[in-house]
Amino acid sequence: SRSGGPWLLGLLARLLLWGSPGTWASYLRRSSSCTPIPHRMALCYDIGYSEMRIPNLLEHETMSEVIQQSSSWLPLLARECHPDARIFLCSLFAPICLDRLIYPCRSLCEAVKRSCAPVMACYGYPWPEILNCDKFPADHELCIAAVSTDENSSSNRMPRASCKDCELEEASTAREILENLCANDFAVKIRILRKNMTTTISDFDLDPSRVEVLKHGPLLRTEIPARLQQWLDIDATCVHNIMRGTHAGVFVVSGEVQSDKVVVNKAYAWQKKNRNLHQAVRRWKHHRCPEQAG
Repeated sequence: SRSGGPWLLGLLARLLLWGSPGTWASYLRRSSSCTPIPHRMALCYDIGYSEMRIPNLLEHETMSEVIQQSSSWLPLLARECHPDARIFLCSLFAPICLDRLIYPCRSLCEAVKRSCAPVMACYGYPWPEILNCDKFPADHELCIAAVSTDENSSSNRMPRASCKDCELEEASTAREILENLCANDFAVKIRILRKNMTTTISDFDLDPSRVEVLKHGPLLRTEIPARLQQWLDIDATCVHNIMRGTHAGVFVVSGEVQSDKVVVNKAYAWQKKNRNLHQAVRRWKHHRCPEQAG
């Protein structure tokens, strides 16, 4: 299969070399049955094998329950938070139909959690206890290991997904920009620096000497730089889109405050040709938003 062949062949090769399973593995012939993975199970159909065990490792006992529960993870996969997220989830939702139970390795769980949990947090969902990585076997035991990493890779080489799709806004009119600033909790003019160009998604730093607070809203002015650096760290893909391959840039960004983090809704490039943006920022000091005017 295009999506699962290499890791599946590796797993089967390890099975042929493996002796008796550890205490975490068990024979399933009497407690479960093999069944084809249906087309309707979009999460795991065409993953690299055609049959799965049911009940699965998450104790779903019917196929309708498996399909319903697994479909809730499709939006996370669409964010591409980790290249092995699908393999990890399908090892639990649709365990491969062998004569013993094959769990995902603890390291695979930890790698997927490290990249995907921040994205889930964007939408208010914690990493579920049922996927507690401590429950899974260590790498020296028989288990499904990560496919996308090797000895030379590290977690910071993995692409990190954004909490939302981000693109630079066109500074259409000064009035429209002012309305946007009024509608958001905060607005700042900042300089972003790219740390390196070697990783899949580069890391970014905020230039602390180039932070101009236009509107701080519920935030203290002094805490804005730290909150924005957190945004740069969590939403690396978003920032990558905004930077468009440049090493450094000045931007006017605005957004909302959500409990312990900020979310950027709009970003404009501070360039000479963006006269509307320059005009809006000049007018902002004396501008009264509708709620203020009332």
